[in-house]
Amino acid sequence: MMTAHTDHHILKAPDGTPLYVVVPWDDYEEHFGGRSDDEVTIPHAVIVIEDERGVSLIRAWREHLGLTQDEVARRMGVTRQAYLQMESLAAKPRVATLKKIAAAMGVTWEQLRA
Repeated sequence: MMTAHTDHHILKAPDGTPLYVVVPWDDYEEHFGGRSDDEVTIPHAVIVIEDERGVSLIRAWREHLGLTQDEVARRMGVTRQAYLQMESLAAKPRVATLKKIAAAMGVTWEQLRA
């Protein structure tokens, strides 16, 4: 949900029916994850943790880096319980949240997105 007003441009067909919506890149990235042309690499050890333990990619990264939930939460400025929800298998964190987690872990947000 956007909290600030954003100007979106609607492109219409000659008969006036809407065809496309042009949105600012930041809005697109926030809501749809954007697109990166850079190759994203994830260490094999992270994939093994994710696969063998059946945990989220975020948790696999945290464990691979030797970080505790408390440490990541503290770096993010949130409670451990709030962070715990972010790394659960059921979580679908927004791009903005992935960026905060990535900054706390020292990885790129794209590496946290599966």
